[in-house]
Amino acid sequence: MSDTTFDVIIIGSGPGGYVTAIRAAQLGFRTAIVEKSHLGGICLNWGCIPTKALLRSAEIYHHMQHPEAYGLKADNVSFDPAAVVKRSRGVSKRLADGVGFLMKKNKVSVIWGAATLDAPGKITVAAAKTEAPKGALGPGSYQAKHIILATGARPRVLPGLEPDGKLVWTYFEAMVPEKMPKSLLVVGSGAIGIEFASFYRTMGAEVTVVEVLPQILPVEDAEIAAFARKQFEKQGFRILTGAKVTRLDKQADSVTATIDDGKGGTQTLTVDRVISAVGVVGNVENLGLEKLGVKIERGVVVTDGLGRTNVPGLYAIGDLAGPPMLAHKAEHEGVICTEAIKGLHPHPLDKAKIPGCTYCTPQIASVGLTEAKAKEQGRDIRVGRFPFAGNGKAIALGEDQGLVKVIFDKKTGQLLGAHMVGAEVTELIQGYVVAMNLETTEEELMHTVFPHPTLSEMMKEAVLDAYGRVLNA
Repeated sequence: MSDTTFDVIIIGSGPGGYVTAIRAAQLGFRTAIVEKSHLGGICLNWGCIPTKALLRSAEIYHHMQHPEAYGLKADNVSFDPAAVVKRSRGVSKRLADGVGFLMKKNKVSVIWGAATLDAPGKITVAAAKTEAPKGALGPGSYQAKHIILATGARPRVLPGLEPDGKLVWTYFEAMVPEKMPKSLLVVGSGAIGIEFASFYRTMGAEVTVVEVLPQILPVEDAEIAAFARKQFEKQGFRILTGAKVTRLDKQADSVTATIDDGKGGTQTLTVDRVISAVGVVGNVENLGLEKLGVKIERGVVVTDGLGRTNVPGLYAIGDLAGPPMLAHKAEHEGVICTEAIKGLHPHPLDKAKIPGCTYCTPQIASVGLTEAKAKEQGRDIRVGRFPFAGNGKAIALGEDQGLVKVIFDKKTGQLLGAHMVGAEVTELIQGYVVAMNLETTEEELMHTVFPHPTLSEMMKEAVLDAYGRVLNA
């Protein structure tokens, strides 16, 4: 084969794209990946990873401000905004460089530029505005029997709330502030909005969150979201639900927002900066999808559960293929898509078993059905709860505010959903994900020995509580 002909070409090198490329190479496919901006995509460079670095800095700063809670002393605690951002960018660079290494290790060719589809199996790559990494192939025509789209998503823009990069930010600008704002309005209370609200509040900003729906963290279980809201408000968050921002008036170095409170009234709020966090939209434009007749619904490419579109030889994974728009969902979709191409007969993606995590303080994590959704489906359910205040490790950590909640089918013992709020729950949730994937029942969870003292013990206690057998509450 020539340098322009491959078995598989992946367009986009985010978590979905680069993992797909690695798996394709492992399966023996001659593989190339197309990227126009930065290896690792949004997640590694401007999303999941750098935000966690920022939040870690905020967490450490928070504990340093309250050393007496741990019998310690620290005077004149402060922070350097530039150094906080520099650390975050350094973490991203390290991982992005790592993706480049993985491509070389797995003999995946990197094509640098912007790809468009010419016909099934054929693409044209135009020159990128960014400098190509060493050894990358350049613009030109390429072909492959299988082309996988992994172009990701970008921030959603609402009329009247258009970001300008200076006063009105998306997550791009929010990650690299030239200075820390003293006041901040966050529009939207999903994971992105709440994570940035948590970071800036911890660093000292006065934070107001406006959510159009009646509940913050709208996809989460209502009980967990209500618990989280109380914790946020204790930290000094101002939260307005059932409200929307109708107008932004910009001054030289501030913004005045007009807010409809949803009750017939309005109020104005002047802040240093606004973060628009009203979701993301798939990057379906400028790819040539219309020319090929690719089916698109609600702004995302329609696939069959194995990544296949309605056009033979063309596939889509990740944010481009619809919600939940999460990096780990994209990675798994890419793996099963590639294995299906190889003929390995993987199981289609089960979106009900994809965990969601929000890395604010306190953390939030969930998988499966909420209590409300289970009832909507007519399920006869058992619900178990266990508070962090009843767990020895949580108390020892000084993190005794939290809740673990589980939902079971009363007739079968099937674990339908698990929802958590509190310290390190983003690490704990995977235990329930594995349990659900193995079709574990409540009896098997009750017979599992959890180590002591750990936060994970609360997972078993919540199960016991659902069946009237809780031991430590």
